[in-house]
Amino acid sequence: MKAEEKLARQIVETLRSEGETAYFVGGCVRDRLLGRDVQDWDVATSAPAAKVRSLFEKSEEVGAAFGVVLVHADGATVEVATFRKDFDYQDGRRPERVTFTSSVEEDVHRRDFTINGLLYDPRQDRVLDLVVGQEDIANRLVRAIGNPLERFEEDHLRMLRAVRFAARLGFQIEVETRNAIQKSAPAIQRIAAERIRDELARILTEGGARRGLELLDETGLLTQVLPEVAALQGVEQSPEHHPEGDVWTHTLLLLENLPADAPVTLAMGALLHDIGKPATFERGPDRIRFYGHVEVGVEIGGGICRRLRFSNAETEQILALIANHMRFMHLQQMRPSKLKRFLRQADFGQHLELHRLDCTASHGKLDNYEFARQALEHFGEEGLRPTPLVTGKSLIEDGFQAGPSFSQIIEAAEEAQLEGAFDSKAGGMEWVRRRWSPPAGHPTEGRTGEN
Repeated sequence: MKAEEKLARQIVETLRSEGETAYFVGGCVRDRLLGRDVQDWDVATSAPAAKVRSLFEKSEEVGAAFGVVLVHADGATVEVATFRKDFDYQDGRRPERVTFTSSVEEDVHRRDFTINGLLYDPRQDRVLDLVVGQEDIANRLVRAIGNPLERFEEDHLRMLRAVRFAARLGFQIEVETRNAIQKSAPAIQRIAAERIRDELARILTEGGARRGLELLDETGLLTQVLPEVAALQGVEQSPEHHPEGDVWTHTLLLLENLPADAPVTLAMGALLHDIGKPATFERGPDRIRFYGHVEVGVEIGGGICRRLRFSNAETEQILALIANHMRFMHLQQMRPSKLKRFLRQADFGQHLELHRLDCTASHGKLDNYEFARQALEHFGEEGLRPTPLVTGKSLIEDGFQAGPSFSQIIEAAEEAQLEGAFDSKAGGMEWVRRRWSPPAGHPTEGRTGEN
């Protein structure tokens, strides 16, 4: 038994011994019934937050207005929430006020989906189902509790959560729930960009990324949150290089093979790698072309990343993935120095994985992928990032004086070292002297040519 589950059971026992009602609730119950690994254990109780805190020494109130307490023990954390009813959703995200209650029924009926409204009594080892959640799990359905239009009006983000649960679990969205999402989809624009970003990231990285994108499209949410991606539909490609079909189909196939728990930067790079194609589509006399689609894609991708408020570091990596995804086709013709610089990019593993996904979702040829893998193994870390043999210090020791030519000399020497022109400090300085001779102890301000 994991520490989190053990702690959750201890919390329920303690609360029950104090005369309170307490159950496991939500995703942990759902995932147990599905035989899936439980990540988070949550407890719902009739006990007020103050009483919960008094019973557990290592606890902290993280949502005073909502009666939420985190209880810690032995490196584990369990969220404990007081039964409540929610009222007056004004911003489409959170209730303006709540009323704490002793009624578990009222607490369950304020929740989002039937599969998340199940309770589990660890004492009696039984599930308490007040919303036909077990039936929906058996039928593999995501269904809103009560009136779906009301649930989505209360919290617009629930629409994206419905897509996420359906994609991750391989469920369908129940018909009335799906219809309500389609009708309410424009309201997602009222949600903070960071919230939308986080849900999109989960849809893409929790498994079922392709199904998630398809559901976003089917529910009308895609045109609201990522209209640039919706524009990929119907954009033809050359059958020679993309026998699978249009850019949308290619992107779906790529996401289908995206590993669960992929870094969000890789997931977004996969989603957006061809985002510049609709704007650069050109039907030539012999084939379809997309001149400049990489550069346009970087520009469009940058706008998406800024709109969704990805961090600067995440944005930089996502755009690097877009910018470099076509360079693999020239890999085997690159000079050693250029190849090494390419292979030593930050998080190059993501570039390599995107290339594999890209090829697998189109022509299926992995020769450049295998070449890159073998080159990485052949060069090793020292070969890709060797200790510089020509430095400012070594130049000064050899009679050069600091000046405008220093950076030019060092850069050229690094390039030559990567090319294998020399493999020692003495060899490096000899290489420099043949090109830059320092008369009277001063460097010349330019190349003197080969000797």
